Amino acid sequence: MVSQSDLLAFVDARLAYEIDVVAASRAQIDGTATFVDTRRQLSWDHGHIAGALHLPADTLDAQLATLPRDRVLVVYGWGPGCNGATHTARRLLAEGFDVRELIGGYEYWVRNGFSLERGAAVTRQAPDPLVTAESR
Repeated sequence: MVSQSDLLAFVDARLAYEIDVVAASRAQIDGTATFVDTRRQLSWDHGHIAGALHLPADTLDAQLATLPRDRVLVVYGWGPGCNGATHTARRLLAEGFDVRELIGGYEYWVRNGFSLERGAAVTRQAPDPLVTAESR
């Protein structure tokens, strides 16, 4: 049986490590965070968070020295069913970076209507009423 204090410690650790899309957007706007997209090239080309850096697993070693150390790196993958961001986050944390994982990944960023980049265009999709504050 897991103790109440162990469960609380687990929840506290999750709250310290994970970041939701609203808080991540605010951190990007105020310049304290940079998004890191961990998905493959085809996924990146399909669309990504505006202003994100592309860091798929096969380029991680080569790009470590280019990553900013003066802000939080918010890593993301496709969504809740993808753990690529978790693997990248673990590696970046081991290298001494300040890292948070985006809850819901790219899927929830899009569903909330935040800025997307496709090619040279920055766009927004209409927010999904099931996830936006207006529907709560």
